[in-house]
Amino acid sequence: MPLRKDRNGQNRYREAALAADQLNNDSWRIFRIMAEFVEGFEVMANVGTAVSLFGSARTKPTDPFYAQAEETSRLLAKAGLAVITGGGPGIMEAGNKGAYEAGGTSIGLNITLPQEQEANRYQTISLDFHYFYARKVMFVKYASAFVCFPGGFGTLDEFFEVLTLVQTLKVEPYPIVLYGSGYWSGLVDWLKDQLSPKFIDPEDTDIFKVVDDPKEAVRLVTRGIRKPWWRPLDDEARQATAAPDVARARGSKPIETAASADTGEGTRYGTRARKTTKKHAKPAVKPEQ
Repeated sequence: MPLRKDRNGQNRYREAALAADQLNNDSWRIFRIMAEFVEGFEVMANVGTAVSLFGSARTKPTDPFYAQAEETSRLLAKAGLAVITGGGPGIMEAGNKGAYEAGGTSIGLNITLPQEQEANRYQTISLDFHYFYARKVMFVKYASAFVCFPGGFGTLDEFFEVLTLVQTLKVEPYPIVLYGSGYWSGLVDWLKDQLSPKFIDPEDTDIFKVVDDPKEAVRLVTRGIRKPWWRPLDDEARQATAAPDVARARGSKPIETAASADTGEGTRYGTRARKTTKKHAKPAVKPEQ
């Protein structure tokens, strides 16, 4: 049968076949995605209380932030906390090195990139990911606190990912510590000047704290794990996240309180969006940003 062509001379059958091939490939890709989640869940399930440490891969070993990240991780390991990094060089290496040499659990969540990258050698547990989003789930699901050292787009992405999850009440308000006031102060000022109160609530910039000392970072982490320093000020928002057995749940798995355990990836279930009958939809108390 001759192939029909549209007015532009394009072969409709060919386009349909290509679309079918794309759908078939995408459907099979689900199994690769699933495999990354399954392996991550199985390997990470028993790491215990952990801290995810973020920062630049470009930080040199001679940089003061490298030594400070190493010392922070050493103190975290001495406090009985596992350390999770991206497994690469720079701040990630420093984080793994401090925990590793202190005899702690040092976890590297490595990512495959178009350009070759080296994984650091200070990992007691290593995982390799093709998908950034599967890797992000492991960073958040198995961490009870987050320490962000100076870094580039990747570090900022990880910081804002966790910040958004806390701000929108999708996860428990576990401590977020920004290390290096000289680096972070400009961003913090911009958040306060440009976002508050029009786009965020004034208390949302209290979700994180800025420090310049490894001991202070670890003190905030350990204290914040025991008792979170941030809660939404709005009564309705606080009530929405309250659960009678939060204290019991807090002792079970990181980030998975009674309100969030059912989702599996470490976030709370919420209320399905209801289409409004009015001209404009109204934002909730803590809208998704």
